[in-house]
Amino acid sequence: MLKHKLLEVDNLKKYYPVTGGLLYRHLGDIKAVDGVSFYIREGETLGLVGESGCGKSTLGRTILRLEEPTEGKVIYHGADVTKLDRRELRGLRKEIQIIFQDPQASLDPRMTVGQSIGEALLIHGVKNDRERGQRVSDMLQRVGLEAEQALRYPHEFSSGQRQRVGIARALAPSPRLIIADEPVSALDVSIQAQILNLLLDLRQEFSLAYLFIAHDLSVIRQVSHRVAVMYLGRLVELAAVDELFSNALHPYTEALVSAIPSLRRKRARILLPGNVPSPLNPPPGCRFHPRCHRVLPVCRKTEPQLKDVGNGHLVACHLYGV
Repeated sequence: MLKHKLLEVDNLKKYYPVTGGLLYRHLGDIKAVDGVSFYIREGETLGLVGESGCGKSTLGRTILRLEEPTEGKVIYHGADVTKLDRRELRGLRKEIQIIFQDPQASLDPRMTVGQSIGEALLIHGVKNDRERGQRVSDMLQRVGLEAEQALRYPHEFSSGQRQRVGIARALAPSPRLIIADEPVSALDVSIQAQILNLLLDLRQEFSLAYLFIAHDLSVIRQVSHRVAVMYLGRLVELAAVDELFSNALHPYTEALVSAIPSLRRKRARILLPGNVPSPLNPPPGCRFHPRCHRVLPVCRKTEPQLKDVGNGHLVACHLYGV
């Protein structure tokens, strides 16, 4: 039985204007996110993957309006997040929380971890000191730390422990959706597995939905129900996790999947030439065509749109017809 859609993103764009000269004329826009659409169901994890600089983190921050969108809609429970005022937005952020990539940079070094977690509760209406302290203790223990560690400062923890604190802070207001922005990429491999298992346990226990952002497809494969592949500000493929890894359609996704060590015996490695083009001046037509090993003449002129090729498998590629 399919669950209800919790979040819907419709044609979301985030442009950063570039100015120059004595009069600071508008020279163009860095199109960090350029017309992205998808949805996340209740209790579902949507993995978002792509090379560094493709716009993944900007997309996550724009959904939560840590960055103001240039255009498009973000619908959460029927309300357009892009149109909420400050008071309404504060209520939304109780429902949608974020886990940042760098646990040390996301914690105030002047505050104990108990104060950092408690501040999130205070902002969202838990005024009673005793209740707040108990919730902080409960959250720390739930993420594998000791209640007594609430009195310590961030520099007294390891990087893995700091990320557990970040997870506890995100969990404290009882959200329904968590945007996990590369939450394990800054951690040692052995610690990554522990944090991933913790996030999976929490998803089950609290019926959480995740937008899980990463550049490591092995991590994405472990945690996701569906996977969206992003390239230069746009989605190029979206499918159920098993479908995407067994039947990648877009040439960019094929190259990413071919780089996974555990799959190299099953398929030849596809090496992409050149670098990702600048989002300030993306190529005409398909943005991937300068690096594509299956490029067609139409790819250089017309930008493909995401289309369903069956069973909810979406791909933006001219190889798959009109």
